[in-house]
Amino acid sequence: MIPLRSSERTYTTATVTLVIIAINVLVFIYELSLSGWRLNYFIASYGIVPDGLIIRSLLTSMFIHGGFLHILGNMWFLWVFGRAIEDILGHLKFLVFYLACGLAAGLIHILVNASSPVPTVGASGAIAGVMGAYLIKFPRARIVTLVPIIIFITTVDIPAAFLLLYWFAMQFFSGVGSVGYSQASSGDVAWFAHIGGFLAGMGLILLMPSRQRYPQYPQWQ
Repeated sequence: MIPLRSSERTYTTATVTLVIIAINVLVFIYELSLSGWRLNYFIASYGIVPDGLIIRSLLTSMFIHGGFLHILGNMWFLWVFGRAIEDILGHLKFLVFYLACGLAAGLIHILVNASSPVPTVGASGAIAGVMGAYLIKFPRARIVTLVPIIIFITTVDIPAAFLLLYWFAMQFFSGVGSVGYSQASSGDVAWFAHIGGFLAGMGLILLMPSRQRYPQYPQWQ
């Protein structure tokens, strides 16, 4: 299932969301310019390597992606769910929230995979935090979702609570099923980073005060 758009209205420009997307795209373009060994060195240097952790990688790994589908999926989910969370938090608090969720996701991944030498990159943990916050704040929103039905593809309005809990359940059971296997043998997906980011987002959004939102009506003189 691919979410296309939300019924939740926003009243401010999602400036930070757009900047985060732009930075990720620029870094990915830079990755495309690197030759094979230079790209591997870049990912190993700035991605999270649990058994040889460099602290800065907890931040830098959030802006590196492993392929077109990886960055496209992450940035699309950020756009669908991030705008409403930025709208209720404000720009600066949203940036802090996003980075904090990414850091929490990275730490959980390291805790579960302490001896792994495999670099982990991607914004999925931070975006999972945004999705967790969306579940808390907008459970009744409707998400227009692209759904395959047998041989057809159609759009369906799905309650945000159902879609997000379904997504979380998939991450949880996949993560539990991967215990005892290396990241490389479990599909190169950092399941526990997704789980940790999602739970961190649910908790942080309850601690961070939301602002009152107002429609931006035109001013008459």
